[in-house]
Amino acid sequence: MESFYTRIGPERLKVIVDRFYDLVFSNEKISHLFQTDKSLIRDKQYQFLTQFLGGPQLYSNSYGHPRMRMRHSPHAITEDAAREWLKRMRQAIFETIQDEALAQGLYDCFPKVAAHMVNR
Repeated sequence: MESFYTRIGPERLKVIVDRFYDLVFSNEKISHLFQTDKSLIRDKQYQFLTQFLGGPQLYSNSYGHPRMRMRHSPHAITEDAAREWLKRMRQAIFETIQDEALAQGLYDCFPKVAAHMVNR
């Protein structure tokens, strides 16, 4: 089966990441979780999602094993914050991908990951 990365393509993934962070950085409920260099945050997310969705191992090649829960542990991530994150990811995906089945399939990759990041 073709990976989500292949089905979406790197250009469209970049659009999703950029739109997602436009929404996140302006969201009063979760923007405080993203205080470092915003272009670096976008780039790391793009590299991670490329790898996570079945593309090249960009994130691991640059930063080592993702260990996402450990990397997110300094941030107070509540269930409410995870839900807010998911809402913004869903919005970015569905605004970018017109094929509803593809958009839903991609979105469905994220709820378990978001729940796993909750640490408070």
